[in-house]
Amino acid sequence: MRFGVFGVVLAIGSAALAQGPQLPEQDRVLSRQIFKEFVEINSQDSNGSVTKVAEAARAELLKAGFAPEDLILAGPNDRKMNLVVRYHGAAGSTLKPMLIIGHIDVVEARKEDWSTDPYEFVEKDGFFYGRGTQDMKDSAAIAVESLIRLKREGWVPKRAITLALTADEEGGKSNGVSWLLANRPELMQAEFVLNPDAGGVTSHDGKGIAMGVEATEKTYADFKLTATNPGGHSSLPRPDNAIYELMHALDKLEAHPFPVELNPVTRAELAQEAKAMPETKAKLIAGVLATPMDTKALAEFEKAPDENALLRTTCVATMLSGGRAPNALPAEATANVNCRILPGHSQEQARQELIRIFDDPKLQVEYMADDGTLSPQAPTRQSLAPPPPLPEVFVPLRAVTEQMWPGIPVIPIMEVGASDSIYTMLAGMPSYGVNGVAIDEGDERMHGRDERVRAESFYRGAEFYYLFLKALTTP
Repeated sequence: MRFGVFGVVLAIGSAALAQGPQLPEQDRVLSRQIFKEFVEINSQDSNGSVTKVAEAARAELLKAGFAPEDLILAGPNDRKMNLVVRYHGAAGSTLKPMLIIGHIDVVEARKEDWSTDPYEFVEKDGFFYGRGTQDMKDSAAIAVESLIRLKREGWVPKRAITLALTADEEGGKSNGVSWLLANRPELMQAEFVLNPDAGGVTSHDGKGIAMGVEATEKTYADFKLTATNPGGHSSLPRPDNAIYELMHALDKLEAHPFPVELNPVTRAELAQEAKAMPETKAKLIAGVLATPMDTKALAEFEKAPDENALLRTTCVATMLSGGRAPNALPAEATANVNCRILPGHSQEQARQELIRIFDDPKLQVEYMADDGTLSPQAPTRQSLAPPPPLPEVFVPLRAVTEQMWPGIPVIPIMEVGASDSIYTMLAGMPSYGVNGVAIDEGDERMHGRDERVRAESFYRGAEFYYLFLKALTTP
């Protein structure tokens, strides 16, 4: 999942609005074709197939001249096959490969919730609509098309490029990056990792204003809350009704947010943000960064959901269930509480904080793993420290960003969602969230209805990624 850099419109000069190189027509046609094909394959966990997207990508790469043995399908079952693409480097090169990871599964989408069919690629009013257009079949299509373009040009990179298109980042029991690292580690070795599911260009009316690079991210965790009592006849209501008990706990969660905590990445991100802000907003940020923190400035600043998420661990109820019959008191009620946990804290620490906030010994708080398994205790491992900004990544990144969007800053950020970078970081590979598909502030529709991306932003993102890959691998 990716989010924009800032929560409000930046002050932008004329230089930031300038447009850089344009995607050639041949590549516009091909990238749109691949994007459309990906979007129109249902790859949600409940009834879709990641394998079909992987096979479609493999077919396009075969047509472009990639050898079958360099297009490896691997996974735990016939619906969850991942595709690993190997683009060979210069003969005799001693450099380790670079790895691009990108998930090709999507969040569940129901046709009745959308104004268009989520699994129909619709172009209207200058936008492409469909599930995955922002998260992240756009970037998956761009990565495939960029490798095809390099292959067509006969490009020989100084280091090999590996692309892994994977399953179950959005949910399910078969996370592709984790599975490949455990079962096919020889395919995933790399000097560094790029993850276009994070970071990205923030834009205003389609004009890029900042390039965010994911330098660290929150940790994802689900917790199941269960309230129980004997139940009974609905004509004899009880104050300890299981649903009431659960709702009281969730009211406490809303009223008692997790404490504010800044880390080196978020401090730097806010300091960069303040430089481009109107004076009123800049003063709020200065108050948040002050020691001690200005409580009045904090209260105003955290009113914006994206700014609040930058400052603290967030936990919110996402699913509720209770009762067995309309004429009986519920004997059990449950809620799923989804947390995004700040770096430096473990999932078990978040669970213990929830228990403290609820202050109800009758309420059970269990950790739910990605495969749905429930445990009385969550993992105690803390998230890793941010990787160093490797010059071999950031020097070409700044150069290509300046070429594409002259004048915009490149800013390390904390991803307030979560991504598959957690697995590659744990494997010891520095991982960075980078992509060039600009999303307008206020139009972040990933996971929501009528997901869309501006057509020209998609094409410019494709040109950016091609140029970035060449800059990263120029001998």
